Amino acid sequence: MALSDIALREEIAALAEALRPALLRASRKLRREAQKAGVSALDAQLLAVIQKNPGVGAAALADREQMTRPSMSGHVKRLLAAGWISRDPAADDGRRVGIRLTAAGEEALEAIRVRRNDWLADRLAAIGPEARAALAAAAGPLTRLAEI
Repeated sequence: MALSDIALREEIAALAEALRPALLRASRKLRREAQKAGVSALDAQLLAVIQKNPGVGAAALADREQMTRPSMSGHVKRLLAAGWISRDPAADDGRRVGIRLTAAGEEALEAIRVRRNDWLADRLAAIGPEARAALAAAAGPLTRLAEI
């Protein structure tokens, strides 16, 4: 392995070591904001996925979220009982049932977004303009990183 390859690997490892704790802390604090809105972090995640994929089936949702189907079934039942989702026959296949957000589910998801955005905006206001500019520049690469 060439010296430049070793140096690059070391640079990447150091960046990963620096970013990991900060990203984990921020993620944990944002999850807590969902809980303050009365929604678990997992429920918030599932509601967001359902909102982006209206009509998704429970099996496809389980596969997408890398959960077992029986486990997802329990989560779907809980979201139904909370009134946040509905199960409706699929337009193209009457045997299939799709999951959609109800108005209450949309409101719960919006309440979470508002709490999380407010929390983040408060912290962004507390740092200097140079730090905000650096975070703005990092937003795109961090999004790509999370999607890989």
